[in-house]
Amino acid sequence: MAEQPWHVRTAEEVLLALGSSRQGLSSAEAARRLAEHGPNRLQEAPGPRPWQIFVAQFANFLIALLVIATVVSAVLGEWLDAIVIFAIVLASAILGFVQEYRSERALEALKKMTAPVARLLRDGEESEVPAEGLVPGDLLLLAAGDRVPADARLVESPVLKVDEAALTGESAPVTKHPGRVLPPETALGDRVNMVYTATVVTYGHARGVVTATGMQSEFGKIARMLQSVQEEPPPLAQKMDQIGKRLGVACLAISAVVVGLGLLRGHPLLEMFIWGVSLAIAAVPEALAAVVTGALAIGVQRAARRKAVIRRLPAVETLGCTTVICSDKTGTLTKNEMTVRRLYVNGAPVEITGAGYEPVGEFRSNGTSLSAGADAGLRALLLGAALCNDARLVQQNGQWRIQGDPTEGALVVAAAKANLRLEQLHPAYPRLGEVPFESERKRMTTVHRSPEGEELAFVKGAPELLLERCTHALREGAVVPLTEADRQAVLQANEAMARDALRVLGVARRPYAMPAGGELEAEAVERDLTFLGLLGMIDPPREEVREAIRACRRAGIRPVMVTGDHRLTATAVARELGLLADGGQAGDARHVLEGRDLDRLGAEELAARVEDVAVYARVSPEHKLKIVEAWQARGHVVAMTGDGVNDAPALKRADIGVAMGITGTEVSKEAADMVLLDDNFATIAAAVEEGRLIYDNIKKFLSYLLSANIGEVLLLGVAGFVGLPLPLLALQILWVNLTTDGLPALALGIEPPEPDIMARPPRNPREPVFSGRTALAMFSMGALIFVGLLPLFIGYWRAEGLEKAQSMTLVTLILFEMWYAFNCRSLRFTLPELGMTSNRWLLGAVACSLVLMGLVIYVPFLAEAFHTVPLTPRDWLISLAVSGGGSLIVELGKLAAGRSRSRRGERTA
Repeated sequence: MAEQPWHVRTAEEVLLALGSSRQGLSSAEAARRLAEHGPNRLQEAPGPRPWQIFVAQFANFLIALLVIATVVSAVLGEWLDAIVIFAIVLASAILGFVQEYRSERALEALKKMTAPVARLLRDGEESEVPAEGLVPGDLLLLAAGDRVPADARLVESPVLKVDEAALTGESAPVTKHPGRVLPPETALGDRVNMVYTATVVTYGHARGVVTATGMQSEFGKIARMLQSVQEEPPPLAQKMDQIGKRLGVACLAISAVVVGLGLLRGHPLLEMFIWGVSLAIAAVPEALAAVVTGALAIGVQRAARRKAVIRRLPAVETLGCTTVICSDKTGTLTKNEMTVRRLYVNGAPVEITGAGYEPVGEFRSNGTSLSAGADAGLRALLLGAALCNDARLVQQNGQWRIQGDPTEGALVVAAAKANLRLEQLHPAYPRLGEVPFESERKRMTTVHRSPEGEELAFVKGAPELLLERCTHALREGAVVPLTEADRQAVLQANEAMARDALRVLGVARRPYAMPAGGELEAEAVERDLTFLGLLGMIDPPREEVREAIRACRRAGIRPVMVTGDHRLTATAVARELGLLADGGQAGDARHVLEGRDLDRLGAEELAARVEDVAVYARVSPEHKLKIVEAWQARGHVVAMTGDGVNDAPALKRADIGVAMGITGTEVSKEAADMVLLDDNFATIAAAVEEGRLIYDNIKKFLSYLLSANIGEVLLLGVAGFVGLPLPLLALQILWVNLTTDGLPALALGIEPPEPDIMARPPRNPREPVFSGRTALAMFSMGALIFVGLLPLFIGYWRAEGLEKAQSMTLVTLILFEMWYAFNCRSLRFTLPELGMTSNRWLLGAVACSLVLMGLVIYVPFLAEAFHTVPLTPRDWLISLAVSGGGSLIVELGKLAAGRSRSRRGERTA
């Protein structure tokens, strides 16, 4: 409807362009526009139906292999195995369905945040209508506590403050100015003549003309981005798909070759079919999907105990290869609690310790503690700041909270640190009158009666404007004339605080008798003031975040601040946290970029610069998405933290989205992969450790499963090539896989972390699960199994017959895998270094597997079903020697590799 943005036009121009007036629309015109524009609600893009999501889970190649294994087991008459395998398939499909279905609920959370009703003028009269019925041109009526129901250009307001944290990420309420006309390039957070959907009015009242509703609002644009963002499949899912495909191809190729050779040698077709089926069973680890899912679920439980709730199972693994954490500032790196950090009183700076709303801290000047009770100037400043104030400090469930404006709350907390508490001050200094804050004056005044009966006016506001109305200053408890040198000193102190990104307020007072009618006039009371001092405040960093950032850097992870707050504030917090480790300053364009800088950079230009930038300030939702994509274009695995509606698209696009559990909106939580219960950045480091541990453990049991399967395939394949009988029957192979692939593999999934887990750099996300030494070790172990079993089988077959040879091969193969389960507890550290009993679950799992092995050897009806014969003590000694020798070789190999790394000075990575 408008060629120019609404914020560049005057209120009258906007009303004219929208065909509205200060009396609002008529009911008939509103009805016509509602039909034209549609209801003021978010529209959901059509997505797949639940049954389609469920069916899609079976498109996974590994799941397809498991379905084949189910059919094979059923054909062979092993109904129990078929049922178990099918249950694994079904459980995996259901789990995938639930995760995907839940991931699409972010839009529903967006809808819940919109206002249910709206107050407006129609036909010149005030009325309430459902928020869905708003149309462009409606004249909104807003008051403190209202959630804004649509985007609007403010028409009039004596004073209005709006909390826009959910949309822009800015930590403090924004004071609005309806009369201003702004440049076209003004950032969303700086459009002080506009209000936006889902933001909250915290102070004052206003009228505004609706400029956009539904999907056309800024809120709707975020919803549209959420619908269009394509999520990348997690690294583990990609690796499992690769492994499944390779297993399937190898399985089919080997089976085809062996069956073909057998037919050429004249073997019967049925016999060759059974042999091919045996090879297929040997190649496919039926428990792979269940074990991966089980290990991820265990990791989720451990992460939850460390205050990190994983909403999607693969996310816990993805954290382990995270290389970049793009973190919001407000409430994530900082406490989201405005805190007074510095005073200027008695002509000198005073530092205040403590952070947040807890009223505990000290006042220090030049390293010396000050007593507010003994320092008249300090007490007068804090008394005025507390009385000229509408905020309250309360304690709820052991937590200190502010009721009212956060900036005013910071003043109340500072006074409480000097034992000037409101519950004592209000009875002692009753308020007689006030002049509310106005954006034009930038001041607030209250009049009180002191315990001595004197009536005093306290004024707080913008320092430079307040100073113009001061004629005196309080110095060491005495009122003295305010000289020009004093004024310059105050202004210099104000500038010094501003350079450190402190929000500064000045406080003054004067004796003032209330007029007989009780009416206060600003011009009458706000003159001939006595200047008391300055208070500088900031949303302080969390105490534990600095160490968490250091821990991330030790782990090779790059933390980056992405905030909607101002450049100065963001830079100051970043320097304090060590994010700008080289001391980058506010004007350092190499390390700090603003949203307007991002607008000028194309995707390729930003990708070229992104690794040099530590702080992004004044960013919009589109910018956050752009930053995440720039890092991903450089090959990084990106975690994005956030708590507001504005963070949701970037959370969904990032490899791992991390939402805040306490301050986070439902939108951000639904869009995220992980939610921090304590809103603590340090919890991310703990979650990263869990992610690395889970990947390590998945890698261990995959190595365990596939090494054994390689040994089985080599044994059966070579036997087929050279014309030997089957070393193992198909049913025996199924029993081996059922005995060894389940409990021991799950026990490896809960192996404790290795000593150096957080001293390694992140792994390359494109790196295969098995590469380098790991792949060599896996194939070497498969070869060891083959080298140990083939001579054993041939020897027993020639000496004691086929059934005894197959029984010895079955037992020795199971023992090989049990020994190797202990080897796989670490692919680098030896068993003495780890401790033999540090994973007691593995001890129990191996014991259960050995019992199952014994059953098919010594229980007569099972022995008959599995075609086995009892073994003698001599047989057991031979089997233990062959299998244990292979395990010893693996441990010696790890010891030699460790010494080689030590000589080269490599990191244990």
